[in-house]
Amino acid sequence: MPWKELSEMDAKMGFVADCLRGEEPMTVLCERHGISRQTGYLWKRRYALEGPGGLEERSRAPHRLAHSTAAEIVEQLIALREKHPYWGARKLLELLRRRDAQTEWPAASTVTDILKRAGLVRSPRRRRHAVPPAQPFAAVNAPNDTWCIDFKGWFRTANGERCDPLTVTDAHSRYILALKIMPERSQPVRAAVDALFAEYGLPHAMRSDNGPRSHRSARGV
Repeated sequence: MPWKELSEMDAKMGFVADCLRGEEPMTVLCERHGISRQTGYLWKRRYALEGPGGLEERSRAPHRLAHSTAAEIVEQLIALREKHPYWGARKLLELLRRRDAQTEWPAASTVTDILKRAGLVRSPRRRRHAVPPAQPFAAVNAPNDTWCIDFKGWFRTANGERCDPLTVTDAHSRYILALKIMPERSQPVRAAVDALFAEYGLPHAMRSDNGPRSHRSARGV
């Protein structure tokens, strides 16, 4: 079966796709696609300016789109964005307008479109929303109904050592039953909890990051 020959437009789009991924320098990409660096930068600039239509042969397309942004402005926007990759369209325009108040700069929405076509704007990551618990916490009506246990607010001392304070509180009275610095390992935690059981008695349940536990399994902390 003969290989399918790529059209000229497919070859250009393939180059632009590789270019926008930003994984290799322009020199390497141009050598692989068999074009000069000048042609490579030309295709990239035309794509940023006009999208896929900018890669068509000039004899088949208008010399200049009626509402397109001048190539010089596009180049300045792309260069400034590459210098300040975390700046948005409005901040880029603010600086450019201070530098050159005589130029009619495009709207912020147009600048965003230009930067997207140049591969300089990534889509924001979708935030994962916390799923509410299917069941509410059990009612706490008296001391020793529920204890809360957790390692909270670790910090480093002046000599750089990490401190992990174990906190145990009574959910009803908010009384701090224990606040001790210890490693996050089961043996020292179990010993500390056993000491609390001996002093205050067994709670009906213990609440931790892993969910509530009854007093029957509390010794397995």
